[in-house]
Order: sequence, then C-alpha cells, then structure tokens
Amino acid sequence: MENNLETKYNKLIVVLSVAIPAVVAILFGINLRKLGFDVKPLSFLPPIYAAINGLTAIVLVAAVIAIKKGNRKLHENLMKVAIACSIAFLGMYVAYHMTSDSTKFGGEGFVKYVYYFILVTHILLSIIIIPLVLTTYVKALSQRFDKHKKIAKITFPIWLYVAVTGVIVYLMISPYYAS
Repeated sequence: MENNLETKYNKLIVVLSVAIPAVVAILFGINLRKLGFDVKPLSFLPPIYAAINGLTAIVLVAAVIAIKKGNRKLHENLMKVAIACSIAFLGMYVAYHMTSDSTKFGGEGFVKYVYYFILVTHILLSIIIIPLVLTTYVKALSQRFDKHKKIAKITFPIWLYVAVTGVIVYLMISPYYAS
C-alpha cells in the first residue's frame, strides 16, 4: 500500500512527466527573434549547459558511491544537486533555442548516423527519465527505501546516459555552431 506522501505526489509526477516535454517541445519551436522581439541570441549557453550535463554525470556517480559507502545524507544532497543541475540545463537549453537558430549537424557518412543515433536516444531517454527521477525521489522522501533502491537501479543508468550523451551531442555539433 502506498503511503500518503506517495499518493499525494503521484498525480504531480504524471502532470510533470507530460507537461515538461510538451512545454519544452512548444518552446523549442518558438524563436523570439523571429517573432519580432529584440533579444540577443544566447549563443554562450551551449558550452555552459553541456558542462552542466557533465557535472550532472559526475554528481550522479558520486551519489552512487556515497550511498554504497553508507553515507545517506551525502547521497541525498548530491541527488538534490543532480536534480538542480538538470533543471538548470533545461532552462538554459530552452532559453538558447528560443533566442537562436537551430544548428544543423554538418558531419557526413558514418559519423552522421552515430550523431543522430546518440541524439535520438538522448532525446527519447530524456523524456523517459522525468517520471523515473520523480518517482525515485518520492520513494526516498516517503522513506520507502526498498522501492527507492529498486527503481534507482533503473533510473541511474538512464539518467547517466542522458547526461553523458548530452555532452557528446554538444561536442559533436559544436564545430557547426555559427560564430
């Protein structure tokens, strides 16, 4: 039986799991400059949000090490940092795409297929990770550590993949950004 905290948050998890990708998709398609707003392209953001993805990956690994060593409080704090990093990444990513033209990947041949495979899996798993992270977090808040641990074993590798591939996507497309 779920406890009250889990029941309270389950609807919010569903709403956020649908709303976040929907809002990002909508905002991704809106370019403020093309709508006539006098905004400067935030072209400095991609290396920053790529670095935040890298930091997220490091923090996730550190959090797993912390819990394996029995340091629950450090694990909890590191997970909060990882969530904050992911939120910061998302805000910067949307801000960049609302103020800048999309960059097309210029690679050819086999590398193009590798890039698009990584990009597509990154995007799809970044959508899937939202309810997983939220559910994993709520299980911990509810002190249902048996269930938290079980879902965390699924959440961790997917979230790590999303964070690492975010950096890889940036590194692969960065030569094609407009100067």
